[in-house]
Amino acid sequence: MSLVTTHELLAEANASGVAVAALNVVHLETAEALAQAAEAAGYPVILQISQNCADFHGGLAPIGLATLEIAKRSSARIAVHLDHAERVELVDEAIALGFSSVMYDGGKLPYDENVAVTAEVAARCRAAGVFIEAELGEVGGKDGAHAPGVRTDPEEARAFVEATGVDALAVAVGSSHAMNERTAALDLELIERLRAAVPVPLVLHGSSGVPDEVISQAIVAGMRKINVSTHLVGFFTRAIRESLTVQPNVVDSRKYVGAARAAVVPEAARLIRLFAGGNN
Repeated sequence: MSLVTTHELLAEANASGVAVAALNVVHLETAEALAQAAEAAGYPVILQISQNCADFHGGLAPIGLATLEIAKRSSARIAVHLDHAERVELVDEAIALGFSSVMYDGGKLPYDENVAVTAEVAARCRAAGVFIEAELGEVGGKDGAHAPGVRTDPEEARAFVEATGVDALAVAVGSSHAMNERTAALDLELIERLRAAVPVPLVLHGSSGVPDEVISQAIVAGMRKINVSTHLVGFFTRAIRESLTVQPNVVDSRKYVGAARAAVVPEAARLIRLFAGGNN
């Protein structure tokens, strides 16, 4: 049994000047692949379940309990995290299920209301011993806080963290969600300023669109949690297409889904090692 907390993983990363890979679960097969990748890499991982993923599965419990069980059975150190929850009741459910961390996303609210609700959610998380991440500004698919040109102001970030009491902050420094090409440029100088201004770990969302070398530079500058989803989903989907092209008459879905699960493992392991400062 090696289920661990996001708090301890980020504390270790912060002390070592590295980052933890936070990889999104889409369904059971990706959760299995990501656990296998952490085992192969020899480093810990955070498995994230988004609000969209929970809704796809008819609620958080089915995919959440399955992911927690995979983490418990793995030989790797794995934390389970709720990603981009806009509904407070989903945060409460994640806490009840045993998630060690949540991200409350109040970015669609007016600033003052966002601060008030985030502070209330953070207080409930602290009472339950659960780590809470927040983000300053709306994220939305490819837009909002991660649209090109949008940036987080260090002083506003400092005030937001002080007012809400959150444990980690996702910041806008040039990345964008759901990018299929790794061409994003990050503002490394801004990351350094944010690290100096904000007393909690910084989180990079939308990392699928950021080249390896830029992510490595961002980690040196101060990023401690690196979120990846679309990039790895692409490996899964391409493997299914290739499998069905080679065997167009296959009926047993486990054959092509199994091939897709296996295709994710080496790339996820490579990213886990990269973010943790290991060899690739």
